[in-house]
Amino acid sequence: MVTVPTAPVAHPGSAGAAAPDGTPPEVRRLQALATRHATPCGDGDLVWHAWGPAVPGQPPLVLLHGGSGSWTHWVRNIEDLVAAGHQVWVPDLPGFGESALPPAGADADALVEPLCEGMRALWGPQPCDLVGFSFGGMVAGLLLADHPELARQLVIVGAPAMGVVPHRQFELKAWRHLPADQQAQVHRHNLAVLMLQDPALIEGLALGLHVANVVRDRMPRRRLAHTDILARSLPRVTCPVHAIYGRNDALYKRWIVELEAAFRAVVPDFRGLVFIPEAGHWVQFEQPRPFMAALLAALADGAQPAAVSLAAGR
Repeated sequence: MVTVPTAPVAHPGSAGAAAPDGTPPEVRRLQALATRHATPCGDGDLVWHAWGPAVPGQPPLVLLHGGSGSWTHWVRNIEDLVAAGHQVWVPDLPGFGESALPPAGADADALVEPLCEGMRALWGPQPCDLVGFSFGGMVAGLLLADHPELARQLVIVGAPAMGVVPHRQFELKAWRHLPADQQAQVHRHNLAVLMLQDPALIEGLALGLHVANVVRDRMPRRRLAHTDILARSLPRVTCPVHAIYGRNDALYKRWIVELEAAFRAVVPDFRGLVFIPEAGHWVQFEQPRPFMAALLAALADGAQPAAVSLAAGR
């Protein structure tokens, strides 16, 4: 394992301007506060970013990002979680962001062993609290199905592959073949049909993050999200599980009402599902305050034994 503090970098221009490479200022500021770690992954490294000190008696809180993303999917949540008393760890999943491709495979199942090895290298036998968004939620379910000892609890956010949608609910547009001056409009379209309910949020930070992330996606042929693999994996997840979704998640649309029953049917210790109003798929970005309230409540409940949780809910 390699640990490298991320040093602040001076950039020309105003404090609110993007860097010459297009990195939004919010990302540069938050990255300057992080410590960078690396664990082995294929022919390179799995890169982790950590914020906040270790908290005695509190496991590390690990956030997994969505497909075609990076740690920046959590840019509007990290500081609030640190302020709430958590040490926050966010990897760039293998094949995304700064992390190398996994040693074998090209979908969520290929990420399980590099993540498992990285967690053991970073914390030894200590379990973490694990939160997975979208593709990262699917990865988290697969990870804990094979290695249940890695987490004290799991919170699934906007994950696909629960087997309740009869067909794909949206279509993304291809952009890699287009001239550079035509790509931005396609990125706006894709954000609107999949990620965000409010079109006013697309410009600025969301668009900057999305563009910076999708160009670094080296695993473009993923297909497991269109199966029921998460629903088939969750029966082997033994820790408490909560779920948080945007009420208008584009992955599900009208089928979202089927989700709670689907989770209850397969999760041994399912603690509940929260829908965040006025939010689409990227719920933690679109509605960070209500999302934070739901996540902190889930984490507090998941830290309790099942009997205590049930008693508190009466």
